[in-house]
Amino acid sequence: MSLDWIYYAISWILLTWHSAWDAIVSAEAVIGTNWSWILAIVFLVVTVRVILFPVFVKQIKSQRAMQALQPKVKELQEKHKGDRETLQKEMMELYRKEKANPLMGCLPMFLQIPVFLGLFHTLKRLNPGNSQKTLYGWTVDQFNSASSAKLFTAPLSGRFGSTADELARLGANSGTVKLVAGVLVLIMIATTYLTSRQMILKTGWAEDPQQRMVQRLMLYGIPVSLLVSGSIFPIGVIIYWVTNNLFTLGQQQWVLRKFPPLVPPKKAGAPARTTAQPAKTGGLLGRKPAQPAAKAPATAPKVAGPKPGAKPTNPKKGSRPAKRQG
Repeated sequence: MSLDWIYYAISWILLTWHSAWDAIVSAEAVIGTNWSWILAIVFLVVTVRVILFPVFVKQIKSQRAMQALQPKVKELQEKHKGDRETLQKEMMELYRKEKANPLMGCLPMFLQIPVFLGLFHTLKRLNPGNSQKTLYGWTVDQFNSASSAKLFTAPLSGRFGSTADELARLGANSGTVKLVAGVLVLIMIATTYLTSRQMILKTGWAEDPQQRMVQRLMLYGIPVSLLVSGSIFPIGVIIYWVTNNLFTLGQQQWVLRKFPPLVPPKKAGAPARTTAQPAKTGGLLGRKPAQPAAKAPATAPKVAGPKPGAKPTNPKKGSRPAKRQG
């Protein structure tokens, strides 16, 4: 299957934004950077993300539905333990009945893969010695302008792993290209990790082992793989990736506020208030609980004092006890 339609589409969006920014900002390099081409890549991201925004909202709603179904999924796993075939059938029926799609969580990322590949192919072609400059709707002037476009004197088509011959044809310094590309790769890895971490912290880890495995792959696997693959990405593609990650962080924060994650139920076994233990504010009906009667001290009773108005008795001449009769 030919991917020319993707290359034409990406080229058209990129060139349209470049023409718009070229009329606003200076065509000359400022701080060693051709900002009209940098902004064209940035707004390529904006265009793609606006188109995919409805899909992104569906992704969030699907994740909420999957989260709400976790107790039922766990019940099915306990019920059909050891019978994987029946378990899969029951789970698919549950997802169909509740209109939840486990694959929706990765759909926006998969839809962006053609865009990424199209930009990668388009920027990789930017070489002054390329004989097919007018391919995919480019003019010769546009191609030459993009070929000489730089970010801090590093060409957009340069890579961390570019050979000395490739950089010589671009008229670039090897050390500068490696420095700019290396910093961008580190930013790309960090922002990729943060986008996955943000979503997992908001929605929580999935109970389903397969879903949890996908979450771990997104959180750790992809950032680690970028340590290697990032060296073959042109600087322009890394700019696209970093911009896309920053856009995702802001978009996810907005969507998560609009569609807050479900609050997980309290775990069984948590201490519960019973009728035998009324609250501190009062008894069962809001009255203060009756205080238990105070126990009398275990001491000898005291002798009662004289009554008011009675004559004091002389302790020395006190009355003697009556004689015992009989």
